[in-house]
Amino acid sequence: MARRGRDFIARHGETVFNAARRLQGDHLHTPLSRAGFAQADEMGRTLRNTLGVKPKLALWASNTGRALQTLAVIAEHLELDWHGARQDLRLTEIGMGMWGGRYYSDVIGEVGPVVTAEGLLRPAPDGERYDQIAARVSGWLADTDDDPGDRLVIMHGISSRVLRGVMTGGEVHPEFGAPIAAGLPQGSVVAIERGVETVIHTGAGYAPA
Repeated sequence: MARRGRDFIARHGETVFNAARRLQGDHLHTPLSRAGFAQADEMGRTLRNTLGVKPKLALWASNTGRALQTLAVIAEHLELDWHGARQDLRLTEIGMGMWGGRYYSDVIGEVGPVVTAEGLLRPAPDGERYDQIAARVSGWLADTDDDPGDRLVIMHGISSRVLRGVMTGGEVHPEFGAPIAAGLPQGSVVAIERGVETVIHTGAGYAPA
């Protein structure tokens, strides 16, 4: 049975790691940059124009600081209580293993390109695979399928692409073994209703993860 309501899926704003071109992955505490806060403001304004003030909207986020900071700004625009948001580890970013926290340039110098032409991160040797991401976000979807009405989900570049791919019934990627939606810059928001995705706002951040 199709879920009742729309899912607004947002990618957090730019962080200090993004600005420094470091592989962020599932690091918990990488705060937003000033550009990231500005992107969160833009998302908040767009969602307020779309949904109005104090919409009936369930709030979800990964447990990372950058997702929760982004949500705080958006919630202020919508005049919703940030403290009412629910967090789930399954919404966090791809785990980058031994590459996590390192500069892109240093890792590329050792192993070659780590970002594909599609803007996808290649998994680290000890990192998380895309089929593992698909399994965890699918588990979250199954556990929350009975959420009533609309909801807002703040998450990350790679994990949101997999979630969106799963929700829209995308084809399995031939190399990475999971459905993966098209990439969107940081600060972007899409709406998915009954398996159909609409881009609500295109952010101004980096397109890769």
